[in-house]
Amino acid sequence: MDTSFVIRLSLFSFLCALLQLPTLQEWVEWNKLAIYSGQWWRIVTGNFSHTNLAHLAMNLAGLWVICYLFRPRWRTLVAVVLASATIIGTGLLMTSLGQYLGLSGVLHAVFAFWALKEALEGRRSSWLLVIGGVAKVSWESIYGASVATAALIEANVATQAHAIGLMAGLGLALYYHYRR
Repeated sequence: MDTSFVIRLSLFSFLCALLQLPTLQEWVEWNKLAIYSGQWWRIVTGNFSHTNLAHLAMNLAGLWVICYLFRPRWRTLVAVVLASATIIGTGLLMTSLGQYLGLSGVLHAVFAFWALKEALEGRRSSWLLVIGGVAKVSWESIYGASVATAALIEANVATQAHAIGLMAGLGLALYYHYRR
């Protein structure tokens, strides 16, 4: 990753940390009733706030690792993050969730996007990453998320966001590939 990318990702990480402040968090968390009351920004912003600092650190570490592995262009990363956050936030309106906090759905989307993008560009080993992502989300859908993770983040793991994120990332990768 070049220096400007690291600086931008650091600023994004700092912004997510700021959203942990209680006065800010209450205005940005994904809350179904607030969204239905007209606070539409929460569809996107809820993806960037977290239940606690361990949750924030775990999600940001995941984002940094994904960026290190795939070396995305900044503009493409921002587009995938914003598009998937919008898709996830909207998709969650069709679930039984009342509240959602966390970047994990977006992480699933970003990972799925770059894994499928690489696979479609001819990197055959990336198909294993796509299959692994589908298997992980399928496992969670059938057996539930890790109890240890739920304890760490002090909340139920929103496996619905992971599934929507995976589908969003795969769909965005297909769109990106065939649009070119």
